[in-house]
Amino acid sequence: MTELPSDRPRVVLRDGGLRLVPDEAARLGASRVLLIAGGSAAAPGDTVAGLLGDRLAGRVTEIAQHVPADLAERAVRRAVEVDADLIVTIGGGSATGLGKAVARKTGLRILAVPTTFSGSEATPIWGLTEGGHKTTGRDPRVRPATVIYDPELFATLPADLAVTSALNAFAHCVEGLYAPDATGETNDWAATGIDLLTKGLTTIGQPNRQHLLRGGFYAGLVLGATTMGLHHKLAHILGGTYRLPHAATHAVLLPYVTAANAAAAPEAMTRAATAMGRRKSDVAAGIWELARGAGAPRSLAELGWPAGAADEVIDAVLAAPPANPHPIGRDWLRRLLLAAHRGGAPGGEVSPA
Repeated sequence: MTELPSDRPRVVLRDGGLRLVPDEAARLGASRVLLIAGGSAAAPGDTVAGLLGDRLAGRVTEIAQHVPADLAERAVRRAVEVDADLIVTIGGGSATGLGKAVARKTGLRILAVPTTFSGSEATPIWGLTEGGHKTTGRDPRVRPATVIYDPELFATLPADLAVTSALNAFAHCVEGLYAPDATGETNDWAATGIDLLTKGLTTIGQPNRQHLLRGGFYAGLVLGATTMGLHHKLAHILGGTYRLPHAATHAVLLPYVTAANAAAAPEAMTRAATAMGRRKSDVAAGIWELARGAGAPRSLAELGWPAGAADEVIDAVLAAPPANPHPIGRDWLRRLLLAAHRGGAPGGEVSPA
């Protein structure tokens, strides 16, 4: 069991940790728990519901990627109806994100039990999607008070989801290295995360996924402490507007955004390369090879995004340009998107002209 400083979650890492939810809820003084657990996390949700007994005030089982605003409104109403005093989320970033939407409106604390490597449980970042537009923000109230990592929950995570979820976390680390507010501490977290995630992705078929679990947590710390840039902006637009799967979109974009920014972020590339055991010039190619070797989706075309929509995406980015090492120009961004659509090895077509 590990505790972090007070501005970060209390972290419990233990085999069978799911069964500690009632004790951790009691530690937070909770007697009326709203449980958010459905979909692939329905079974562990049932287990926790039984363990909570009469402390279970209500349950939300409808979970959706990118947290649709109407779903969030229904979950908030449910929390109010049952007079909840704690939110327990079990699942990936979508379940955690729904819990954050409720916490943001009600002020309730969150106890999160993640089942993927997204890292959302370590951040104060929330997101909502409405009318095809995804909005994100930061609010310290939505950062979970307690996070329970149970390695047994990750042992049965399907390999394809484990891969894309880990690459999502990888993106947090890479982008954090060249964030304008990166610090020595966040750089150390990012390097540690990249090291662990690289090792975990290299051995994805083996039963021990502790590297991915720990790497995902460090990635979440990076994401929560640094400014998100172009990579995350693109992922949110593509997911919110075109309904592309969140983690898979991150997995596809990462090599191309990295290649496009490499020349403008040499120190970040050096740190990433060292953590991956690669040469500085090989970071984007190394990520691409790692993703391919682990069986990740290869292109935006494979995810169903049409190249003809490039100008719409570019317009959305340029309407509120994010922080980014390389200036974000229309032609430069189009080359990046079309390269990600094709899915070939990242190279000169996404480097600065």
